[in-house]
Amino acid sequence: MHNFSLTFAEGKTTALLGASGIGKSSLLQLLAGLRPIEQGKILVDRSQIAWMGQQDQLYPWLSVVDNVLLPSTLTGQPPHRHRAEYLLERVGLAHRISAKPHHLSGGMRQRVALARTLYTDRSVILMDEPFAMLDAITKLRLQTLTGELVKGKTVIMVTHDPAEACRLADEIVLLHHSPLEVTTLAAPTGAAPRPADDLGLLTAQAALLTRLEAYDISSE
Repeated sequence: MHNFSLTFAEGKTTALLGASGIGKSSLLQLLAGLRPIEQGKILVDRSQIAWMGQQDQLYPWLSVVDNVLLPSTLTGQPPHRHRAEYLLERVGLAHRISAKPHHLSGGMRQRVALARTLYTDRSVILMDEPFAMLDAITKLRLQTLTGELVKGKTVIMVTHDPAEACRLADEIVLLHHSPLEVTTLAAPTGAAPRPADDLGLLTAQAALLTRLEAYDISSE
């Protein structure tokens, strides 16, 4: 990735779309400090970054609530159990706080991962295809829940799904071609998360698909 500049709006959700291998996940890793910068610079307060990936990365020997509390455990900070329980209630898992991950469905596990991501109350959230492994109904439910819980935070989300981008994002960034080119598009009108059957969303989704086809990139 080289010769490009990109600014993310504070307090907004930005969706990154592009073909596999174009550099979406690499960009997130650069932002998170997980990959070294060879040239140029990134201006971001990494102490304010939280990460949510495609895999839930729950520890199997810990209970649901202890998985949410894990950031405090790893950093030696006092645990905020009330906050963890509140977030688990928000994601609909208040009745499963003592369960181990292997007793949960895939959708439940990803809800635990979402609660853990929000537990640290960071102002910037990086999401790398967080719903890619879920069935369609669970995906829609978690998209709605996530859109409600991240309001006011700066969210940068990698996705291959134009519908997901149109539902959740305030701004859509297309990464295409090599060397890398960046195109920024406005999201549909209305506050996210937008209803899946919203006419404006469906119109924007169709326009986005047309744009993707014009770039000759995958719209998986």
